[in-house]
Amino acid sequence: MFKNVRLYRLEEASAIDADGLEQRLSARRFHPCGPLQVASLGWYPPLGEQTQALSHAGNGCIALCARRQERLLPAAVVGEALDERVTDLEEREARTVGRRERRQLREEVLLDMLPRAFTRSLRIHAYLDLVAGWMLVDAAGEKGTEELVGLLRETLGSFRVRPPRPKNPPTALMTRWVATGELPAGLMLGDVCELRDARNERALARCSGQDLGAEEIATHLRAGKEVVKLALQWREQLEFLLQEDLSLRRLRFAEALLEEARELDIENEAARFDAEFAIMVLQLRELIEQLDQLFELAGET
Repeated sequence: MFKNVRLYRLEEASAIDADGLEQRLSARRFHPCGPLQVASLGWYPPLGEQTQALSHAGNGCIALCARRQERLLPAAVVGEALDERVTDLEEREARTVGRRERRQLREEVLLDMLPRAFTRSLRIHAYLDLVAGWMLVDAAGEKGTEELVGLLRETLGSFRVRPPRPKNPPTALMTRWVATGELPAGLMLGDVCELRDARNERALARCSGQDLGAEEIATHLRAGKEVVKLALQWREQLEFLLQEDLSLRRLRFAEALLEEARELDIENEAARFDAEFAIMVLQLRELIEQLDQLFELAGET
């Protein structure tokens, strides 16, 4: 189950070939960092390391997973090793090390330390919804999303997607919902929001665990602040934090849905993945359809 959702509109969903996609992904399969490699990025089996397939089709969607691995070399550690090497050289040769030589010594330090550095991995899950025409990425920030989209473009040669550009400003609608307490059918206010002064972006008010209909919130709104993040509940099935760019954070599925997934009596891993994936996809597909209607997600031109 995704924890976050960042949306992209698929411009040519009908042109995506699920069968041909697997072969292209294989050319960019993930490989761990080599001894002198700072980072590595490639495609990884969405069902996990016990499988080989780099894509998984089901319910009109194609699941993907990008994996990034990087070697951890904190700047402070590199700097300390460099200072020691520079000091040793200056004392032995009774001279001052210049900037150019210092840069060369830094490269030598990196080459010496890289093979012994620890590695850290990050997996970025996503799926292409060919029925609804969206790509959903489970990433909290833009960096992971941009890496996955960039890898897809490199892999396929061309991959046309665009972020939503709503005709109805999300801040205006979210502010109205909090101010009036009146929300579209299926949506309910949570207890978290962030407000920002329209005249000063640095003037923020973060509210958590509060009744959003309270006078304190109303005071912020009367002072000219707008809602830029808002906790919502949808049909008692999903809870999430809606942001002004229409990304979803802190996505939580209802316990009943999670229990439904846990109780599936399926031994085959791929079949279990299909069943759990279907539960998530159907919920998110309907939610995004409603968000599309509310905000008119035309996308950038």
